[in-house]
Amino acid sequence: MSAIAIEPEGGERLPRGEGREHRILCELPALEVIELHFGPDFEGVDLHTHADHTDTFYVLEGEAEFTIDGEVRRFGPGGFVAAPIGTVHGFRNAGSGDLRLLNVHAPTTGFAERMR
Repeated sequence: MSAIAIEPEGGERLPRGEGREHRILCELPALEVIELHFGPDFEGVDLHTHADHTDTFYVLEGEAEFTIDGEVRRFGPGGFVAAPIGTVHGFRNAGSGDLRLLNVHAPTTGFAERMR
């Protein structure tokens, strides 16, 4: 296995409508990294858990509202959330503009492949 180095405009881009796209940055057995991009009309991801990986989010742009084990928290750029195995979590775009998140799954569970 070799290293992964992605230029700022690199990565595999997955169109999501209206000029937006998600960007796959890394797919390794132990780690999957995706830049998620949502518009202001994005209603969110329903509450859910994972039995096989930790799901993490780093806010790059915009404002996100996360629900983590029943607690609602808002985060702007620089905010970070980690939902370990079994943690109930979900999120939505809480701002009036675009929301960009760096989403990391450890280990990889095929999320990028399912988005394709």
